[in-house]
Amino acid sequence: MVVAYLVQVLVDDPADHRLPADPAPISPVYFPKLAVPIVSSILRHLCLARSNPMSTAPSDTPTTVSLADEEAVKRILIDTLFGLWATVNNLTRLRPSRRERYRVTVFGSARTEPGHWVYDEVKQMCSALGAMNCDIITGGGPGLMQAANEGARATQGAQGVQSIGIRIHLPFEQNVNPFVEQAFEHATFFTRLHQFVLMSDAYIVVPGGLGTVLESMMIWQLLQVRHLPDTPLIFAGPMWRGLVEWAKANMLRPGFELARPEDMQIPRCVDTGAEAVAVIRNHYARWLQGES
Repeated sequence: MVVAYLVQVLVDDPADHRLPADPAPISPVYFPKLAVPIVSSILRHLCLARSNPMSTAPSDTPTTVSLADEEAVKRILIDTLFGLWATVNNLTRLRPSRRERYRVTVFGSARTEPGHWVYDEVKQMCSALGAMNCDIITGGGPGLMQAANEGARATQGAQGVQSIGIRIHLPFEQNVNPFVEQAFEHATFFTRLHQFVLMSDAYIVVPGGLGTVLESMMIWQLLQVRHLPDTPLIFAGPMWRGLVEWAKANMLRPGFELARPEDMQIPRCVDTGAEAVAVIRNHYARWLQGES
């Protein structure tokens, strides 16, 4: 997505590196404005290097490859895809010097209907977070994702809080929930999870199924290997205590350790939405000090 966007900008006008006034809806909001001129400059230098090679020695690599040579075509496709992947990974290392908004991602079930007490609890929790001027990010779908976005919208008018949904295209979930203000859509879970990581300052995991487990386990693992520094991961609800206890019992067995004891301390287990808000309030206060 990022590479395609950059190529479009460069092809349209290589001399003009300004971002368009109205970017495409799927353009990631975290993409720094300096990235386009930086990458454009690099590409120009690469083109000059290719047109004026330092060495005139003949290369063993053929300049053209016949489509009939299936193995050579396969190698080119693999090399190109890995090159694009490396480019995107390198671009996502760029960060703005100052974040304007504190954003909390809420992972949770798509199956819980409005009117259920858990729906109301999540809605109230995110309304309290909105009152603190925190943006809310969800998967943009129904259920507890909708409850979180609805809570965010309840305080939007007074605080300018953003209600964001990062969607995945699924045949049984056709539409973004009506409380999402800004929606992004992905074709794969991989890129969707990546955007959650890039946009979020904290994570709250409310009751959910296999998709919620996938999301929360990825964040836990990124915190374990320190790819996410100083980022709260809060498990809200008694079901998650059982998961953490299972992990402790099976991964910390004497003589067959599969993790470190400190890894089990990464997620913060709470029973209520109010307790989750209290954890976020403390972290948000430190974030404000660091950004001021």
